[in-house]
Amino acid sequence: MSELKCSANPDVSSRRIKDAVCINTSKVYDSCADKDCLADLRVYFTDCAQDVVDYATSVRVRKVDVLNVFTDIEKVPFNNGYYSIDLTFFFKVTLDVYTTPMNPPTTIHGLAVYSKKIILFGGEGSVKVFSSEFTKKDFDEQLPAVETSPRVVVQVAEPVALDARICRPCDCCNNIADVQNGIPGCIKKCFPGQFVSPSAERAVRVTIGLFTIVQLERDVQLLIPAYDFCIPTKDCTAVDEDACDAFRRIKFPIEEFFPPCDGDVAGESDDKPCGCKK
Repeated sequence: MSELKCSANPDVSSRRIKDAVCINTSKVYDSCADKDCLADLRVYFTDCAQDVVDYATSVRVRKVDVLNVFTDIEKVPFNNGYYSIDLTFFFKVTLDVYTTPMNPPTTIHGLAVYSKKIILFGGEGSVKVFSSEFTKKDFDEQLPAVETSPRVVVQVAEPVALDARICRPCDCCNNIADVQNGIPGCIKKCFPGQFVSPSAERAVRVTIGLFTIVQLERDVQLLIPAYDFCIPTKDCTAVDEDACDAFRRIKFPIEEFFPPCDGDVAGESDDKPCGCKK
């Protein structure tokens, strides 16, 4: 395969700026990282799953998935540029429920909910942006007006399932009084059946490890230096080789079979991420 000798990836330090261009992009005004241990979260079940829990002798948490994160942002009074952000996490908890010592466990799914509040800087600005989208041989479609208030972006790593126990409903730290009206409809659709009352005789509480990064972004116009156009450096070559030949060129994944020991991970640092302001 021939190479196109173009300068798509130049050494910036050795090249001169050709122009200054204005771009529209999202700028992160403030962000924070947090490591939360969510202890004793109540798991809510539908009717079929609750019937299994009522006869359980023990439970084991197998997996926890983040279904959704609801965000709500409000200005902080008398503190210009700062915003209060309410985050509500919805987790799908997969449990193995043991009813008798001789039978294999029954796998069921439940819902856990966690809320937190943080404060971040998002800057000032309250204009509305109106724009249109080009439509060939027709009138340009007018897009809805967009306010320039900061936008919340939440990044969540895969939760760590730490513990699960059978308990009384009063032993859990976040009971929802009205389950049917307190859980959004889009979340209910992920579980078959109807959620039962939180006053059931037996309940399950879980402990989850959670890693998150929260950002406040705004659409801004930035003036940046331009060195050249991004010209590709390689030809587009059709893939018509034998599948086994391609597989033989893949490096054997040693790390998958022999994970690095503690302290051997490259780039390991003792610095801890900053905590969110709660």
